[in-house]
Amino acid sequence: MTESSTHLPVAIVGGGQAGLSVSHFLRRDSLTHLVFEKHAAMHVWESQRWNSFCLVTPNWQCQLPDYPYAGSDPDGFMTKPELLAWLAGFRARESDSLREGVAVTRARLRADGRFDLSTSAGDYLVDQLVAASGGYHRPIIPRLAERLPHEVLQIHSAQYRNPDALPDGAVLVVGSGQSGAQIAEDLHLAGRKVHLAVGDAPRCARFYRGRDVVAWLADMGYYDIPVEAHPLREGVRDNTNHYVTGRDGGRDIDLRRFALEGMALYGLLDDYANGHFTFRPTLGAALDEADRTYNRINASIDAHIDANSIDAPPPSVYEPVWSPDDEPATLDLAEAGISSIIWCIGYEPDFRWLDAPVFNGAGHPVHHRGVTAVPGLYFIGLPWLHTWGSGRFSGVARDAEYLCSRILDRSAPPAGTPPVSAGANS
Repeated sequence: MTESSTHLPVAIVGGGQAGLSVSHFLRRDSLTHLVFEKHAAMHVWESQRWNSFCLVTPNWQCQLPDYPYAGSDPDGFMTKPELLAWLAGFRARESDSLREGVAVTRARLRADGRFDLSTSAGDYLVDQLVAASGGYHRPIIPRLAERLPHEVLQIHSAQYRNPDALPDGAVLVVGSGQSGAQIAEDLHLAGRKVHLAVGDAPRCARFYRGRDVVAWLADMGYYDIPVEAHPLREGVRDNTNHYVTGRDGGRDIDLRRFALEGMALYGLLDDYANGHFTFRPTLGAALDEADRTYNRINASIDAHIDANSIDAPPPSVYEPVWSPDDEPATLDLAEAGISSIIWCIGYEPDFRWLDAPVFNGAGHPVHHRGVTAVPGLYFIGLPWLHTWGSGRFSGVARDAEYLCSRILDRSAPPAGTPPVSAGANS
C-alpha cells in the first residue's frame, strides 16, 4: 500500500441489500464510509434469477431498514419485476456512499490492526471492514461435467432464464433445493420432459390451517431463534432450504405429484460414464424424509394452535400420492434425448480477496453475529448469521444495526481519553 492511500474509517465490500443496510445505519450515525460494489448494486436479483422467479417468503417479511414493503399485496409474493422495482427504490435512497463498478481486489490485515484495501479505483487505508458480499460466490459444477458430450448444454441455476432459452429435448435438473425444485417446476409447466436428480432438501407446506406457514412460524417465534439456541447450533448453516414456491399466489411443491404427471425422479447423481448417468438408491428415502419434515412443521403448528386455543380449520397430515416402485439406477443420455443439464447444487464461498485469519477449513468465516475475532472485521448477509432471517430480507436490518453499534463502539475513543492538542505529534 502506498503513501497515497486514502484514509477511510469504514469500508463495506458488497453493494447488495446487506451492504446497503449497514450503510444506512452508518449514515444515520454520521460515520464516514464507502460501499464498494464491482457490478451494479443488488445485481444478482436480476442477473442470477430466472424470468418466472418470485419470492418464497411473503411480501410483509420484506423489511429493509426504514424501507418496508408498501404495496397492495402484503400476503403475496413479489415477482422478479416487482422485486427489482422495490430494490431499486432502496438503492436510490441509500446511494450516497455507494461506489458501483469498483472491484475490491485485496484486503490485507496490517500489523497495526487496520486494513490495506486495494480497489480498481485506488488504494485505501481502512480502520474497519465489513464483508457484505454474501456467501454464494462460485457456482458448483461437478468435475464429471467435463466428460459429457460438448453438444449437451450445461448451465448453472444462476444462468437459467426460461424453458424457451434451452434447446429442444429433455432436461436433466440436478438438485432439488429451492432453485432446483422451482426450475424443474418451471420446465414441467412448460411441457418439457424433466429428469430430476433429487437431493436431501426438506420441504414445507405453503398454506396450512388457513394461513401461510410463514405467518404461523413467525407467531411461534421461529424466525427470532438465534443460531446458538437452534438444536443444530452452527450446523444449521449447512442446511438446505425447504422447497416451496410463491408462484401464482403460492403453493406446495410436491415432487411426487410431478412424478404422477410424467417427471422422472432419481436419487443422488453419482457418476457419468459411457453415455450413462448413474444414481444412488436414495430417492425413496429423500422423498420420505422431506414429507416427514413437512408433517413435523405442520404438527408444531397444530401444537401452537392447541396451546393458544386458536380458532382454525382442522389439522391434516400429508399422505404420499406416489412412491417409486424401484430406484432407477441409470439414465441413458442419448436414449432419453437429454439436450440440457442444469446444475442446481449451490455455490462455494470465495473470500480469497480477504487476507485475515478468520476462516475455517471449508473457507467459511468464523464469527458471532457477524463479529470476528479480528477487531474491526465483520461479515453480514450470510445464512444464519444470527437468525433464519439473516440471509433474507426479514432479518438483515437487525443484523446491520447490530454491526453498526459494534463499529461505533470501536470508533469511539476510550472514555477519559484527553483531546489531542493542535501541536501534538501524530
